[in-house]
Amino acid sequence: MNRSLQKVTGLRCVLCGAVYAHGEEEYTCPRCGIEGILDVEYDAERIGKRFSRRTLEADRDLSLWRYRALLPLPDDVVPPRLQVGFTPVVEAPALAKELGLGAFFVKDDGRNPTASFKDRASSVGVTRARWLGRQEITCSSTGNAASSLAGFAAEAGMKAFIFVPASAPEAKIAQLLVYGAAVFLVEGPYEDAFKTCQSSVEAFGWYNRNCAINPYLVEGKKTCGLEIAEQMRGRMPDVVTVALGDGCTTAGIWKGLVEMKRHAVIDRLPRLLAVQAEGAAPLARTFARGDEHIEPVEAQTLADSINVGSPRNGIKALRAVRASGGAIVTARDEAILSWIPRLARATGVFAEPTGVAALAGLEVAIERGLVRRGERVLHVATGNGLKDTRGAMRSVGPPKRIPPSLDAVRRALELSK
Repeated sequence: MNRSLQKVTGLRCVLCGAVYAHGEEEYTCPRCGIEGILDVEYDAERIGKRFSRRTLEADRDLSLWRYRALLPLPDDVVPPRLQVGFTPVVEAPALAKELGLGAFFVKDDGRNPTASFKDRASSVGVTRARWLGRQEITCSSTGNAASSLAGFAAEAGMKAFIFVPASAPEAKIAQLLVYGAAVFLVEGPYEDAFKTCQSSVEAFGWYNRNCAINPYLVEGKKTCGLEIAEQMRGRMPDVVTVALGDGCTTAGIWKGLVEMKRHAVIDRLPRLLAVQAEGAAPLARTFARGDEHIEPVEAQTLADSINVGSPRNGIKALRAVRASGGAIVTARDEAILSWIPRLARATGVFAEPTGVAALAGLEVAIERGLVRRGERVLHVATGNGLKDTRGAMRSVGPPKRIPPSLDAVRRALELSK
Protein backbone atom coordinates (compact mmCIF):
# COMPACT_ATOMS: atom_id res chain seq x y z
CA MET A 1 0.00 0.00 0.00
CA ASN A 2 1.35 3.44 -0.93
CA ARG A 3 2.04 5.42 2.26
CA SER A 4 3.57 8.49 0.64
CA LEU A 5 2.20 11.97 1.29
CA GLN A 6 3.09 14.59 -1.28
CA LYS A 7 2.08 17.46 1.01
CA VAL A 8 4.77 16.40 3.54
CA THR A 9 8.17 17.50 2.23
CA GLY A 10 10.17 15.88 5.02
CA LEU A 11 10.99 15.62 8.71
CA ARG A 12 13.75 17.86 10.05
CA CYS A 13 15.84 17.11 13.16
CA VAL A 14 15.80 19.98 15.66
CA LEU A 15 19.42 19.24 16.66
CA CYS A 16 21.45 18.51 13.52
CA GLY A 17 19.04 19.80 10.87
CA ALA A 18 19.06 16.57 8.87
CA VAL A 19 15.95 16.08 6.72
CA TYR A 20 14.31 12.70 6.17
CA ALA A 21 11.68 11.80 3.61
CA HIS A 22 8.19 11.01 4.80
CA GLY A 23 8.11 7.34 5.75
CA GLU A 24 11.88 7.10 6.05
CA GLU A 25 11.81 7.69 9.82
CA GLU A 26 8.69 7.55 11.99
CA TYR A 27 10.15 8.72 15.28
CA THR A 28 13.53 10.38 16.02
CA CYS A 29 16.70 11.23 14.10
CA PRO A 30 18.96 8.14 13.79
CA ARG A 31 22.04 10.39 13.87
CA CYS A 32 21.12 12.12 17.13
CA GLY A 33 19.25 9.31 18.85
CA ILE A 34 16.32 9.85 21.17
CA GLU A 35 17.21 13.53 21.63
CA GLY A 36 16.89 14.14 17.89
CA ILE A 37 13.27 15.23 17.83
CA LEU A 38 11.88 15.58 14.30
CA ASP A 39 9.54 18.25 12.98
CA VAL A 40 7.11 17.62 10.12
CA GLU A 41 7.51 20.06 7.22
CA TYR A 42 4.92 20.74 4.51
CA ASP A 43 4.65 21.97 0.95
CA ALA A 44 2.84 25.23 1.70
CA GLU A 45 2.32 26.03 -1.98
CA ARG A 46 0.65 22.68 -2.67
CA ILE A 47 -1.55 22.97 0.44
CA GLY A 48 -2.46 26.56 -0.40
CA LYS A 49 -4.18 25.41 -3.60
CA ARG A 50 -6.91 23.71 -1.59
CA PHE A 51 -6.77 25.38 1.83
CA SER A 52 -7.61 29.01 2.56
CA ARG A 53 -9.85 31.26 4.61
CA ARG A 54 -12.52 30.76 1.95
CA THR A 55 -12.44 26.94 2.19
CA LEU A 56 -12.69 27.18 5.97
CA GLU A 57 -15.73 29.43 5.75
CA ALA A 58 -17.45 26.82 3.57
CA ASP A 59 -16.51 23.86 5.80
CA ARG A 60 -19.27 22.61 8.13
CA ASP A 61 -17.09 20.06 9.95
CA LEU A 62 -16.68 21.65 13.38
CA SER A 63 -13.82 19.43 14.53
CA LEU A 64 -10.06 19.43 14.13
CA TRP A 65 -10.53 17.46 10.90
CA ARG A 66 -11.57 20.65 9.13
CA TYR A 67 -7.78 21.19 9.01
CA ARG A 68 -6.96 17.82 7.43
CA ALA A 69 -5.12 19.61 4.60
CA LEU A 70 -2.56 20.65 7.24
CA LEU A 71 -2.25 17.22 8.87
CA PRO A 72 0.18 14.40 8.02
CA LEU A 73 -2.51 12.09 6.69
CA PRO A 74 -4.35 11.73 3.36
CA ASP A 75 -7.22 14.18 2.97
CA ASP A 76 -9.63 11.26 2.51
CA VAL A 77 -8.56 9.35 5.63
CA VAL A 78 -11.43 8.21 7.85
CA PRO A 79 -11.11 9.97 11.25
CA PRO A 80 -12.35 8.68 14.63
CA ARG A 81 -16.06 9.00 15.32
CA LEU A 82 -15.31 10.90 18.54
CA GLN A 83 -15.54 14.63 17.83
CA VAL A 84 -12.41 16.48 18.84
CA GLY A 85 -11.57 20.15 18.65
CA PHE A 86 -13.29 23.42 17.83
CA THR A 87 -13.73 23.81 21.57
CA PRO A 88 -15.44 27.02 22.71
CA VAL A 89 -13.78 30.32 23.51
CA VAL A 90 -15.40 32.02 26.50
CA GLU A 91 -14.97 35.74 27.11
CA ALA A 92 -14.48 36.76 30.75
CA PRO A 93 -14.89 40.53 31.19
CA ALA A 94 -14.84 40.29 35.00
CA LEU A 95 -11.40 38.67 34.96
CA ALA A 96 -10.18 41.15 32.36
CA LYS A 97 -11.14 43.98 34.70
CA GLU A 98 -9.65 42.25 37.73
CA LEU A 99 -6.31 41.70 35.96
CA GLY A 100 -6.26 45.08 34.23
CA LEU A 101 -6.44 43.57 30.74
CA GLY A 102 -8.15 44.92 27.65
CA ALA A 103 -9.92 41.58 27.15
CA PHE A 104 -9.62 38.07 28.50
CA PHE A 105 -10.70 34.81 26.84
CA VAL A 106 -10.58 31.15 27.87
CA LYS A 107 -10.42 28.31 25.34
CA ASP A 108 -11.98 25.36 27.17
CA ASP A 109 -10.26 22.21 25.92
CA GLY A 110 -11.76 20.26 28.79
CA ARG A 111 -14.76 19.88 26.45
CA ASN A 112 -12.94 17.26 24.35
CA PRO A 113 -14.17 13.61 24.54
CA THR A 114 -11.87 12.42 27.34
CA ALA A 115 -11.86 15.91 28.89
CA SER A 116 -8.43 17.16 27.90
CA PHE A 117 -6.31 18.88 25.24
CA LYS A 118 -4.46 15.58 24.70
CA ASP A 119 -7.37 14.27 22.61
CA ARG A 120 -6.03 16.35 19.73
CA ALA A 121 -2.79 14.37 19.61
CA SER A 122 -4.48 11.02 20.25
CA SER A 123 -7.02 11.56 17.49
CA VAL A 124 -4.27 12.19 14.93
CA GLY A 125 -1.90 9.57 16.38
CA VAL A 126 -4.41 6.74 16.45
CA THR A 127 -5.62 7.62 12.95
CA ARG A 128 -2.06 7.57 11.64
CA ALA A 129 -1.30 4.26 13.38
CA ARG A 130 -4.43 2.73 11.87
CA TRP A 131 -3.52 4.14 8.43
CA LEU A 132 -0.14 2.42 8.77
CA GLY A 133 -1.90 -0.84 9.58
CA ARG A 134 -0.90 -1.00 13.24
CA GLN A 135 -3.10 -2.72 15.85
CA GLU A 136 -1.23 -2.05 19.12
CA ILE A 137 -0.27 1.34 20.49
CA THR A 138 1.39 2.62 23.65
CA CYS A 139 2.37 5.73 25.57
CA SER A 140 3.73 6.90 28.89
CA SER A 141 1.95 9.76 30.59
CA THR A 142 1.31 11.61 33.83
CA GLY A 143 -2.38 10.92 33.16
CA ASN A 144 -4.20 12.89 30.46
CA ALA A 145 -2.36 11.59 27.40
CA ALA A 146 -2.83 8.09 28.73
CA SER A 147 -6.58 8.31 29.26
CA SER A 148 -6.90 10.07 25.93
CA LEU A 149 -5.04 7.35 24.06
CA ALA A 150 -7.03 4.64 25.84
CA GLY A 151 -10.31 6.21 24.71
CA PHE A 152 -9.33 6.69 21.07
CA ALA A 153 -7.69 3.26 20.85
CA ALA A 154 -10.91 1.71 22.18
CA GLU A 155 -12.96 3.53 19.52
CA ALA A 156 -10.56 2.35 16.80
CA GLY A 157 -10.53 -1.26 18.00
CA MET A 158 -6.83 -1.09 18.87
CA LYS A 159 -5.11 -2.43 21.98
CA ALA A 160 -3.50 0.25 24.17
CA PHE A 161 -0.65 -0.36 26.61
CA ILE A 162 -0.31 2.48 29.11
CA PHE A 163 2.52 3.39 31.49
CA VAL A 164 1.77 5.98 34.20
CA PRO A 165 3.39 6.88 37.52
CA ALA A 166 1.68 5.13 40.42
CA SER A 167 1.00 8.62 41.83
CA ALA A 168 -1.32 9.59 38.91
CA PRO A 169 -4.76 10.90 39.98
CA GLU A 170 -7.29 8.15 40.62
CA ALA A 171 -9.83 9.61 38.17
CA LYS A 172 -7.36 9.33 35.31
CA ILE A 173 -6.45 5.75 36.21
CA ALA A 174 -10.16 4.91 36.34
CA GLN A 175 -10.58 6.22 32.78
CA LEU A 176 -7.77 3.97 31.57
CA LEU A 177 -9.32 0.88 33.08
CA VAL A 178 -12.83 1.70 31.87
CA TYR A 179 -11.57 2.05 28.29
CA GLY A 180 -9.99 -1.41 28.52
CA ALA A 181 -6.33 -0.44 28.26
CA ALA A 182 -3.57 -2.59 29.70
CA VAL A 183 -2.39 -0.31 32.52
CA PHE A 184 1.04 -0.41 34.14
CA LEU A 185 1.43 1.75 37.26
CA VAL A 186 5.15 2.43 37.42
CA GLU A 187 6.64 2.87 40.88
CA GLY A 188 8.62 6.04 40.27
CA PRO A 189 8.41 9.46 38.60
CA TYR A 190 7.24 10.12 35.04
CA GLU A 191 10.78 9.69 33.67
CA ASP A 192 10.76 6.06 34.87
CA ALA A 193 7.39 5.46 33.19
CA PHE A 194 8.77 7.00 29.97
CA LYS A 195 11.88 4.80 29.97
CA THR A 196 9.87 1.66 30.69
CA CYS A 197 7.50 2.50 27.84
CA GLN A 198 10.41 3.04 25.45
CA SER A 199 11.94 -0.30 26.36
CA SER A 200 8.59 -1.97 25.73
CA VAL A 201 8.27 -0.35 22.29
CA GLU A 202 11.64 -1.78 21.32
CA ALA A 203 10.82 -5.20 22.76
CA PHE A 204 7.24 -5.65 21.48
CA GLY A 205 7.03 -3.38 18.43
CA TRP A 206 4.02 -1.36 19.60
CA TYR A 207 3.27 1.94 17.82
CA ASN A 208 4.65 4.79 19.92
CA ARG A 209 2.15 7.56 20.69
CA ASN A 210 4.58 9.55 22.89
CA CYS A 211 4.74 13.14 21.63
CA ALA A 212 8.31 13.27 22.88
CA ILE A 213 9.24 10.62 20.31
CA ASN A 214 6.60 10.71 17.58
CA PRO A 215 6.61 14.01 15.61
CA TYR A 216 3.18 13.36 14.14
CA LEU A 217 1.49 13.75 17.52
CA VAL A 218 2.57 17.41 17.74
CA GLU A 219 0.68 17.90 14.48
CA GLY A 220 -2.48 17.01 16.39
CA LYS A 221 -1.63 19.49 19.11
CA LYS A 222 -1.07 22.27 16.59
CA THR A 223 -4.79 22.15 15.77
CA CYS A 224 -5.38 24.22 18.91
CA GLY A 225 -3.30 27.00 17.35
CA LEU A 226 -5.17 26.57 14.07
CA GLU A 227 -8.47 26.97 15.91
CA ILE A 228 -7.36 29.97 17.94
CA ALA A 229 -6.40 31.69 14.69
CA GLU A 230 -9.73 30.93 13.05
CA GLN A 231 -11.93 31.61 16.08
CA MET A 232 -10.14 34.84 17.02
CA ARG A 233 -9.65 36.20 13.49
CA GLY A 234 -10.32 39.93 13.60
CA ARG A 235 -9.83 40.05 17.38
CA MET A 236 -6.52 38.23 17.75
CA PRO A 237 -5.18 38.33 21.33
CA ASP A 238 -1.82 39.89 22.07
CA VAL A 239 -0.85 36.96 24.29
CA VAL A 240 -1.76 33.25 24.45
CA THR A 241 -1.08 31.57 27.80
CA VAL A 242 -0.49 27.84 28.25
CA ALA A 243 0.96 25.50 30.86
CA LEU A 244 4.36 24.04 29.96
CA GLY A 245 5.61 20.57 30.84
CA ASP A 246 7.21 18.41 28.16
CA GLY A 247 7.01 21.21 25.58
CA CYS A 248 4.84 19.53 22.93
CA THR A 249 1.71 21.57 23.61
CA THR A 250 3.47 24.94 23.55
CA ALA A 251 5.38 24.07 20.38
CA GLY A 252 2.27 22.70 18.72
CA ILE A 253 0.10 25.74 19.42
CA TRP A 254 2.76 28.04 17.99
CA LYS A 255 3.19 25.90 14.88
CA GLY A 256 -0.55 26.07 14.23
CA LEU A 257 -0.64 29.84 14.59
CA VAL A 258 2.33 30.25 12.24
CA GLU A 259 0.73 28.05 9.59
CA MET A 260 -2.49 30.06 9.71
CA LYS A 261 -0.53 33.25 9.12
CA ARG A 262 1.35 31.57 6.27
CA HIS A 263 -1.98 30.72 4.64
CA ALA A 264 -3.33 34.26 5.20
CA VAL A 265 -6.09 33.27 7.62
CA ILE A 266 -4.65 35.79 10.11
CA ASP A 267 -2.33 38.73 9.55
CA ARG A 268 -0.48 38.82 12.87
CA LEU A 269 0.77 36.47 15.57
CA PRO A 270 0.36 36.67 19.36
CA ARG A 271 3.14 36.21 21.90
CA LEU A 272 3.29 32.99 23.90
CA LEU A 273 3.36 33.02 27.69
CA ALA A 274 4.34 29.51 28.78
CA VAL A 275 4.12 28.74 32.48
CA GLN A 276 5.85 26.07 34.54
CA ALA A 277 5.28 25.18 38.18
CA GLU A 278 8.12 26.35 40.42
CA GLY A 279 8.82 22.76 41.40
CA ALA A 280 9.15 21.57 37.80
CA ALA A 281 10.79 24.39 35.90
CA PRO A 282 13.79 23.23 33.84
CA LEU A 283 12.65 25.13 30.74
CA ALA A 284 12.07 28.37 32.64
CA ARG A 285 15.67 28.21 33.83
CA THR A 286 16.94 27.49 30.33
CA PHE A 287 14.88 30.33 28.88
CA ALA A 288 16.28 32.76 31.46
CA ARG A 289 19.85 31.78 30.51
CA GLY A 290 19.13 32.32 26.83
CA ASP A 291 20.47 28.98 25.61
CA GLU A 292 19.08 25.52 24.75
CA HIS A 293 20.96 23.45 27.33
CA ILE A 294 18.16 21.86 29.36
CA GLU A 295 19.25 20.54 32.75
CA PRO A 296 16.85 17.95 34.22
CA VAL A 297 15.40 18.56 37.68
CA GLU A 298 13.60 16.43 40.24
CA ALA A 299 10.07 17.60 39.49
CA GLN A 300 7.55 18.16 42.26
CA THR A 301 4.24 19.90 41.65
CA LEU A 302 0.57 19.13 42.28
CA ALA A 303 -0.15 20.03 38.64
CA ASP A 304 0.48 16.45 37.51
CA SER A 305 0.27 17.05 33.75
CA ILE A 306 3.30 19.37 33.90
CA ASN A 307 5.17 17.44 36.59
CA VAL A 308 8.03 16.80 34.18
CA GLY A 309 11.65 17.16 35.20
CA SER A 310 13.25 16.08 31.91
CA PRO A 311 11.23 17.60 29.04
CA ARG A 312 11.70 15.77 25.75
CA ASN A 313 10.33 18.48 23.46
CA GLY A 314 11.93 21.35 25.32
CA ILE A 315 13.94 22.73 22.40
CA LYS A 316 10.84 23.04 20.24
CA ALA A 317 9.06 24.87 23.05
CA LEU A 318 11.97 27.21 23.75
CA ARG A 319 12.25 28.13 20.08
CA ALA A 320 8.50 28.69 19.81
CA VAL A 321 8.36 31.05 22.79
CA ARG A 322 11.42 32.98 21.63
CA ALA A 323 10.14 33.24 18.06
CA SER A 324 6.87 34.67 19.37
CA GLY A 325 8.63 37.33 21.45
CA GLY A 326 7.05 35.80 24.54
CA ALA A 327 8.32 34.46 27.84
CA ILE A 328 8.44 31.47 30.19
CA VAL A 329 7.66 32.14 33.85
CA THR A 330 6.95 30.02 36.91
CA ALA A 331 4.09 29.90 39.39
CA ARG A 332 3.79 28.53 42.92
CA ASP A 333 1.52 25.56 43.59
CA GLU A 334 -0.52 27.64 46.05
CA ALA A 335 -1.21 30.24 43.38
CA ILE A 336 -2.15 27.52 40.89
CA LEU A 337 -4.66 26.03 43.33
CA SER A 338 -6.24 29.41 44.01
CA TRP A 339 -7.08 29.81 40.33
CA ILE A 340 -9.29 26.71 40.16
CA PRO A 341 -12.23 28.41 41.94
CA ARG A 342 -11.33 31.86 40.58
CA LEU A 343 -11.69 30.69 36.99
CA ALA A 344 -14.77 28.58 37.72
CA ARG A 345 -16.63 31.38 39.52
CA ALA A 346 -15.86 33.93 36.82
CA THR A 347 -16.53 31.80 33.74
CA GLY A 348 -18.14 28.49 34.70
CA VAL A 349 -15.05 26.68 33.34
CA PHE A 350 -13.90 23.98 35.79
CA ALA A 351 -10.26 23.16 35.12
CA GLU A 352 -7.72 20.86 36.74
CA PRO A 353 -4.53 22.35 38.29
CA THR A 354 -2.57 22.20 35.01
CA GLY A 355 -5.52 23.84 33.24
CA VAL A 356 -5.16 26.96 35.42
CA ALA A 357 -1.39 26.94 35.96
CA ALA A 358 -0.82 29.51 33.22
CA LEU A 359 -3.26 31.90 34.94
CA ALA A 360 -1.10 31.92 38.04
CA GLY A 361 1.84 32.63 35.74
CA LEU A 362 -0.12 35.37 33.99
CA GLU A 363 -0.34 37.30 37.25
CA VAL A 364 3.43 36.96 37.62
CA ALA A 365 3.94 38.16 34.04
CA ILE A 366 1.71 41.20 34.59
CA GLU A 367 3.64 42.12 37.75
CA ARG A 368 6.92 41.84 35.83
CA GLY A 369 5.66 43.86 32.87
CA LEU A 370 5.88 40.92 30.47
CA VAL A 371 2.16 41.32 29.82
CA ARG A 372 1.07 44.94 29.74
CA ARG A 373 -2.08 46.42 31.19
CA GLY A 374 -4.74 46.75 28.53
CA GLU A 375 -3.47 43.87 26.39
CA ARG A 376 -5.78 41.11 25.15
CA VAL A 377 -5.07 37.62 26.50
CA LEU A 378 -6.37 34.15 25.59
CA HIS A 379 -5.80 31.29 28.02
CA VAL A 380 -5.89 27.63 27.01
CA ALA A 381 -7.52 25.55 29.77
CA THR A 382 -6.08 22.14 28.90
CA GLY A 383 -8.03 19.77 31.16
CA ASN A 384 -11.33 19.45 33.01
CA GLY A 385 -11.36 19.72 36.80
CA LEU A 386 -13.04 16.34 37.21
CA LYS A 387 -9.74 14.83 36.08
CA ASP A 388 -8.23 15.69 39.48
CA THR A 389 -10.87 16.13 42.16
CA ARG A 390 -8.24 15.90 44.89
CA GLY A 391 -6.61 19.03 43.55
CA ALA A 392 -9.99 20.76 43.27
CA MET A 393 -10.91 19.93 46.86
CA ARG A 394 -7.60 21.35 48.06
CA SER A 395 -8.48 24.66 46.43
CA VAL A 396 -11.72 25.20 48.37
CA GLY A 397 -13.00 24.85 51.92
CA PRO A 398 -15.04 21.85 53.06
CA PRO A 399 -18.82 21.83 52.62
CA LYS A 400 -21.14 22.44 55.58
CA ARG A 401 -22.33 19.20 57.18
CA ILE A 402 -25.73 19.58 58.87
CA PRO A 403 -28.56 17.45 60.28
CA PRO A 404 -31.73 17.33 58.13
CA SER A 405 -33.62 20.34 59.54
CA LEU A 406 -34.43 23.93 58.59
CA ASP A 407 -33.05 25.15 61.93
CA ALA A 408 -29.71 23.60 61.05
CA VAL A 409 -29.73 25.48 57.74
CA ARG A 410 -30.44 28.75 59.60
CA ARG A 411 -27.61 28.12 62.10
CA ALA A 412 -25.20 27.34 59.29
CA LEU A 413 -26.18 30.53 57.46
CA GLU A 414 -25.65 32.59 60.60
CA LEU A 415 -22.21 31.07 61.17
CA SER A 416 -21.20 31.84 57.60
CA LYS A 417 -21.97 35.58 57.88
